Amino acid sequence: MQLNNLKLPLVVIVGPTGVGKTEISLQLARLLKGEIVSADSRLFYRGMDIGTAKPSLEERSIVPHHLIDVTTPDKPWSLALYQRVARETIQEIHQRNMLPFLVGGTGQYIQAVIEAWEIPAKAPDETLRNLLTKIGTGLGAGEFHHKLSLIDPDAAALIEPQNLRRSVRAFEVIFLTGQKFSTQRRKGTAPYQVCKIGLIRPRSELYQRIDRRIDQMIENGLLDEVKGLLDQGYSAHCAAFSAIGYRELIRVIEKEIDLAEAVLLMKRFTRQFVRRQANWFKPTDPAIHWFDLTQTGVPEIKEFIQSYF
Repeated sequence: MQLNNLKLPLVVIVGPTGVGKTEISLQLARLLKGEIVSADSRLFYRGMDIGTAKPSLEERSIVPHHLIDVTTPDKPWSLALYQRVARETIQEIHQRNMLPFLVGGTGQYIQAVIEAWEIPAKAPDETLRNLLTKIGTGLGAGEFHHKLSLIDPDAAALIEPQNLRRSVRAFEVIFLTGQKFSTQRRKGTAPYQVCKIGLIRPRSELYQRIDRRIDQMIENGLLDEVKGLLDQGYSAHCAAFSAIGYRELIRVIEKEIDLAEAVLLMKRFTRQFVRRQANWFKPTDPAIHWFDLTQTGVPEIKEFIQSYF
């Protein structure tokens, strides 16, 4: 491919959960001699396969995938660590004369890479973090998130209400710096020429796909996956288990709710998550080239990418 400037090419594929990013990116990367760098924070964790809709080993054998299964559920990655490793990985892909695809639905991870965020080097304050976690646990994740929204609504809008860990981190940075968490990230200059592809479907169709996918996860043994992780000794309070599906099924295992209620909650929370993803991937964003997958397919997207560089 011929570049329009001296920056290295990077294809970014974004879109809501369940839209089909895994399938489309796999086909595009195969056709365009690419490798995929995951920008989905849920895929970091080994053993969390079914509930994260992780690409299968067969799919990963067709096209190289990176930043999947890089840690364990009890050892979360920071945004700063992800940014550094992702950029190193993209550089290595270029050195192999392959085209990197940054793919996922975790907006802050994508933006941290392509906008070269200068993330404040604020070391965790374990005493403060433990206190905030205790307060958040006592109030409940939703109420704790609501309190964050009163102080820093922009930060709260980008954090899932049930994700206590991220709400705690936002409060921690606010208390340590005296500034809003949402203003802490400065943009640097990234060395990429970015072709940013957005995938969409009509909302009703997307919700139907999400419902089918969650039903399939249950049929494929997600409950056993969660039980197996707990049997390995991972705490039910691991940050990774704040992911939709895991936290609800832990409540089933602890006999707080039954499986039918857990499935309904999973579907409801996933729809809410899709709406929050729209805060990162706006239809009005001129940097995103949107493709409605009910009207177009891989050949058209491939042609667009080839014409971009």
